[in-house]
Amino acid sequence: MILGVDVGPTNTDAVLLDGDRAVRAVKVPSVAGDAVGSLAAAVGALPAELRRRATQLAVGLRVAARAVKERDGLARVGVLRVGGAAADAVRPLFGWPEALRDAVCAGTANVRGGGGLAPRDTTPLDRDAVARFGAALAGRAEAFAVTAVFSPVDGSQEREAAEILRAETGPETTVLLSSDVGTLDLLARENATVLDAALSVLVARVAGELTATLPGLGLAPGAAVLVTRSDGTLMSLEYLRRQPGLSLGSGPACTIRGAGLLAGLRDAVVADIGERRARVGALTGGYPQEAGPGERIGGVPVTLRFPDLITVSADAHRELAEAADRMRPAAGLLPLILVGGGADGVPGRVLTGFDVVRPEHGGVAGAFGAAASPVGGHCDRIVRRGTGRRLDVVRDEVRDLARAGAVRAGADPRRVRTHAEPDLPVPYLPGAVLLRARAVGPPLPL
Repeated sequence: MILGVDVGPTNTDAVLLDGDRAVRAVKVPSVAGDAVGSLAAAVGALPAELRRRATQLAVGLRVAARAVKERDGLARVGVLRVGGAAADAVRPLFGWPEALRDAVCAGTANVRGGGGLAPRDTTPLDRDAVARFGAALAGRAEAFAVTAVFSPVDGSQEREAAEILRAETGPETTVLLSSDVGTLDLLARENATVLDAALSVLVARVAGELTATLPGLGLAPGAAVLVTRSDGTLMSLEYLRRQPGLSLGSGPACTIRGAGLLAGLRDAVVADIGERRARVGALTGGYPQEAGPGERIGGVPVTLRFPDLITVSADAHRELAEAADRMRPAAGLLPLILVGGGADGVPGRVLTGFDVVRPEHGGVAGAFGAAASPVGGHCDRIVRRGTGRRLDVVRDEVRDLARAGAVRAGADPRRVRTHAEPDLPVPYLPGAVLLRARAVGPPLPL
């Protein structure tokens, strides 16, 4: 069996799946400020004889999103930009809400260096400036975030800077690199890396607490433990430690995916009706529809795969209907799946133009989505046309990197499937194209 748990602010849901069939589901009050305690309470409410058959635990924690929203539990971060004069038009952390910036920032610097689409465009890294920055923040910064110009094309200078920072501050210092985030947009990539670094201490602590709690949950010996991510897939605890920001938005993402699985639909509008608010998203090909450029988390523009959502008051049914209509990806009749604890309170008469579906177990759709989702990985790469390399060769490389990402996240390498997404032009780089691929697969078996 597979056990899925969704830790929410009010309630924590747990569901046991035997194949794709829900065997038992429970909903218990969450323990305020204690995600792992909430998980243990929900798992403990399930029959012991069924828990002993669970070989996989998939958890939606939501602690990262709550920490950013409440500005609580965040690490102090040294923010290093590698770009020099070519990247000084906008300072690091520009546009952040003041309270969040003050909670996170231990200091910033912009040093000479950075690359381009070709090796001839590279500027050497100012190693001395990196060392001075690290020495100045030793003992003050709990983590570092390094962002270099064009690092998704060539991340070598970020890795070099990380070595220097650790030499100045200690070999165990957490240094996160924007080249692991992916996309080219410097500011949004930098912001996402800073959030990763700010969340690193909190997430490491929660992951440690979860690991320590596992022996007492009564699961099958050696049960795999995975956590949800914001594209509707799963990742290992170790992968979460490296990229905590991937869990931002994981709650609504798994609810959307779980709603589709419960309803037997791959394309639909999904409304999650809670006690105070309703969140409306779309399901495309079985996964959450992604938000476009300009997505913000905690008021910060970031470059992350995040579900496209509209939030309205839970009792504003006309607003809900308008939000569902806006989220409709195309004209024509499309199913609207209602899930969440308040789904039964929404009258069907206000949802004209939709085939309304209220699936069984819709109240625990997030837990179901966690339990039934695969481990995921993705890769983005920007290349310039006409550089002598055929695009189909590079596409194969991108698919291979996405597959490798899924394996690092905990997928069984023998069963990973890859899918190339449509090429996207890069508007401010003539002749350049963004290649993207997704990979999914079941976790490694016991």
